[in-house]
Amino acid sequence: MSDQQNPFGEGGFDLNALLQQAQQMQDQVASAQQQLSEATIEGTVADGLVTVTVDGTGELRGLRIAKDSFDPAAPEDLEDLVLAAYRDAKANADAYAAQTLGPLAGGLGGLGGEGGDDPAGPGRQLGF
Repeated sequence: MSDQQNPFGEGGFDLNALLQQAQQMQDQVASAQQQLSEATIEGTVADGLVTVTVDGTGELRGLRIAKDSFDPAAPEDLEDLVLAAYRDAKANADAYAAQTLGPLAGGLGGLGGEGGDDPAGPGRQLGF
């Protein structure tokens, strides 16, 4: 097979380099996942009446309710505040995860996202 016919370029296919690159990416993903699980992210509502703490994956880690912040006769108000604080914390955690994992996802090309500008995106042929 000539270089003109070889779809892997002039040097051919280097399986060792591919495996090394895959191992590096796996290590980076594991490190990012560890970083996310150790992160502490808060969401608050009503000027801090309710604060929810989650980790970088969105797992609930804590809840603080300010003393005398709600009427015991209307627990649905507190329920709404807790939900809103959790949603705020989860949105913050999602943004943090996207920031943390974003550079890693860039190495995946067209494997995981919408079509975009990647010629190898979903529904496209690879050119060999």
